[in-house]
Amino acid sequence: MQTMFRYNWLVREDWYRWCEDVSETELLRARTGGIGGILHTLFHMVDVEWSWIRALQGKPDFQESFNAYDSLAKVRELDRAFRMDVESFVLAWDNSMEHRPHLDPQPNGKVAVDTWGEIMRHVIAHHIHHAGQLSVWAREVGKKPVSANVIGRGLMEIAAE
Repeated sequence: MQTMFRYNWLVREDWYRWCEDVSETELLRARTGGIGGILHTLFHMVDVEWSWIRALQGKPDFQESFNAYDSLAKVRELDRAFRMDVESFVLAWDNSMEHRPHLDPQPNGKVAVDTWGEIMRHVIAHHIHHAGQLSVWAREVGKKPVSANVIGRGLMEIAAE
């Protein structure tokens, strides 16, 4: 679990650096697919990650609009602020948390019940999904996308024999 969260954070940092050479107009441009443009998608990735972790902790959700974070610097700052909470939760993860139920009231009055393990994997997959969208849009901008490769990122140590 921790390895894939660290992977997502490294990839997101790579995307932030990638954005540094792209005009604000391109970063904010509405794109086909996804939830908006490049910067809005990065904001969404940070927001959803933190919101789900908060939900598992029984804490209130983040209700801010992208309009308050419509620059690369603001999204990065939000990510830095949220990462501390997310990282401490991820680093404290243990197998006893896998099958804990999370109750999520739905607008139709029903209650969705998922395990914490499912939710954590959803958060990982959600990030990877949107990173793929960013890769498509990177080519539209005329730039090479960030590598999605897990290998070569130094995420795991080799076991001593």
